Amino acid sequence: MDGISDVSVGVKRGSDELSMYNSPNSGMSSISDGASNGSDNKKPRVEEAPPSRVLHIRKLPSEASETEVIALGLPFGKVTNILTLKGKNQAFLEMGTEEAAITMVNYYSTVNPHIRNVPVFIQYSNHKELKTDALNQRTQAVLQAVSAVQSGGSPSSDVQEVLAAASSPVLRIIIDNMFYPVTLDVLQQIFSKFGTVMKIITFTKNNQFQALLQFSDPANANQAKLALDGQNIYNSCCTLRIDFSKLVNLNVKYNNDKSRDYTRPELPAGDGQPSIDPAVAAAFSKDSNSLLGALNPLSAAAAAAAAAGRVALAGQAGSSGVLLVSNLNEEMVTPQSLFTLFGVYGDVQRVKILYNKKDSALIQMSDANQAQLAMSHLNGQKMYGKIIRVTLSKHQTVALPRDGLDDQGLTKDYANSPLHRFKKPGSKNFQNIFPPSATLHLSNIPQDVTEDDLRLLFSNSGGTVKAFKFFQDRKMALIQMSTVEEAIQALIDLHNYNMGGNQHLRVSFSKSTI
Repeated sequence: MDGISDVSVGVKRGSDELSMYNSPNSGMSSISDGASNGSDNKKPRVEEAPPSRVLHIRKLPSEASETEVIALGLPFGKVTNILTLKGKNQAFLEMGTEEAAITMVNYYSTVNPHIRNVPVFIQYSNHKELKTDALNQRTQAVLQAVSAVQSGGSPSSDVQEVLAAASSPVLRIIIDNMFYPVTLDVLQQIFSKFGTVMKIITFTKNNQFQALLQFSDPANANQAKLALDGQNIYNSCCTLRIDFSKLVNLNVKYNNDKSRDYTRPELPAGDGQPSIDPAVAAAFSKDSNSLLGALNPLSAAAAAAAAAGRVALAGQAGSSGVLLVSNLNEEMVTPQSLFTLFGVYGDVQRVKILYNKKDSALIQMSDANQAQLAMSHLNGQKMYGKIIRVTLSKHQTVALPRDGLDDQGLTKDYANSPLHRFKKPGSKNFQNIFPPSATLHLSNIPQDVTEDDLRLLFSNSGGTVKAFKFFQDRKMALIQMSTVEEAIQALIDLHNYNMGGNQHLRVSFSKSTI
């Protein structure tokens, strides 16, 4: 037969990709790489087996279950048998009819099939049916239950989830550990990687942010659930908990920041409902390609700060990791005090107080996301009695003074500082980034230090201690100053303070009150 284009999705296969087929144990005939010499099509062409109700599935993740493989086939018809080759990360799936298999192959030639967020490859097998000696009991039970339900029975608990994958395009999403705001746009960006998102409704129930999200196809909903359930949107937080909804269609009345029907852009925003702020949408879409995985959590926090209205994102915002801080108290400010305060929101690399304008300084953060985050939280705060202004600088780096040149200690290099809070990937510090507040969180407190010791220490920084509370283990505490300005001053003075025995106090802003 003539070479038919390879139906497996998402990869141009060369001869090296085909070596597995030449293995006598693969259960497949050898397939040659029949690349066409015609100039009209330069893609490699592969001899395919003719249509068969048995499908060969390759490159399965090693932890994939038979249930997940069966779920790939369910939207297209009855699944009558399955054989998994665990050691080879392959499986054979037998559909009830050849027509169902053809529909499935045609569909997955345009939509990349995924199991557990890993792309898998589907094509016809040379086998016309699967002859297996004995299926394991669970697989047998699942297949029988699926068969019964498709004939009108009721599902067993084993297969309810699999069947839901084939019947409902609507997912119910709950977000745990929601330290940063998660918007409707963020959900649309994440879930649209698995298919066309048609509608989203968000709401709060039992003090938890939840959403209903409708795909155009139940198979996409199934893939999204298998890939995303239990994943974190941002580093160490905002965990997705995903189930199938009993609804099969969502009724959206308004397009705003709580609900959206992407098929009906003409819908009104609704009374009293804000429409989406384009600046906020831009903040979230900036990193859309790296959501779930590579997205720097500080970029998420920067976007969250923008969403909370603390910063207007300019067109080029975030392009530089260097900040310009002005209106400083030049009698009091030092590179170290700026390093400590701005270090709450990122890892400060260098600080330069300007020689000819000592009420201004350049601060180089590790990256643009950290700079955005620090600017959003610290612009307009009071430091040493003056309201400071924080903007993004046009400089890309802060230059160090030339060798031998004395700049009176106005420039400091902190690149190798042991005090960076965010150098460990996945650090808990990512979860504890809050705006300046009158309440401070203290940690690393030595066992012999009392409440009176700490009240006295923080009073000596020039403020008034309003309240204090130890955590149960007494290694951590909350302390409340009378103003945010006093708390900022106390953090600058006392973060990394040596409490004796080489134990250094750690101080950060808290979202709690006492």
